[in-house]
Amino acid sequence: MSEPSSRHALVLFSGGQDSTACLAWALSRFARVETLGFDYGQRHKVELECRQVVRREIAAQFPQWAAKLGDDHLLDLALLGQISDTALTDARAIELQANGLPNTFVPGRNLLFLTFAAALAYRRGASVLVGGMCETDYSGYPDCRDNTLKAMQVALSLGLDTPMTLETPLMFLTKAQTWELSDQLGGERLNELIVEHTHTCYLGDRSQRHAWGYGCGQCPACELRAQGFAAWRASLGAAT
Repeated sequence: MSEPSSRHALVLFSGGQDSTACLAWALSRFARVETLGFDYGQRHKVELECRQVVRREIAAQFPQWAAKLGDDHLLDLALLGQISDTALTDARAIELQANGLPNTFVPGRNLLFLTFAAALAYRRGASVLVGGMCETDYSGYPDCRDNTLKAMQVALSLGLDTPMTLETPLMFLTKAQTWELSDQLGGERLNELIVEHTHTCYLGDRSQRHAWGYGCGQCPACELRAQGFAAWRASLGAAT
């Protein structure tokens, strides 16, 4: 691993597996790391509670990262929930739409997230935004694609008249490789933390505990997480 950078980073941190892996990735690379979450009326609002638990556990279990972990920020984006008509913000069945996208797609969500994150980063003196967007094992959301994120990096840097780097360490990783990455970054302790304290389930279900964590086990987010966990564990067995 290269020497840590002196730059400051702001991680888009939901409290889920992917953003926790990104937080660990950023803490291993940058001098100071702050976190940012969004309350937009999501059904799985329990993730907002998990955010603080994950931050506390990371600081307690990884003292080498605790000194780098800076302030947390939570923005109220209720307006996004008001203009959305999706299964991620309303109680309805999750299904594919006529355009081929699942109805969990919140149009413009990541575009808004990144715009607000860049404005906050500018004020906080951070020059790096870190997000868990991925176009490998994902639900097909167009605002998770690499081309979208590259375009946003250009637009944000131009609009702020200052270089703003957008890092997406999971962009080309499968979910199994994401488990592998967090294992490389923090070992068994970090993956146990992810299993026990992060939240991914779209339905906000924390009543059912699986080997890979809590969730309904049936929504697309749970299925991706479970399949990735199983594939990662199988790869460990193959390696031995």
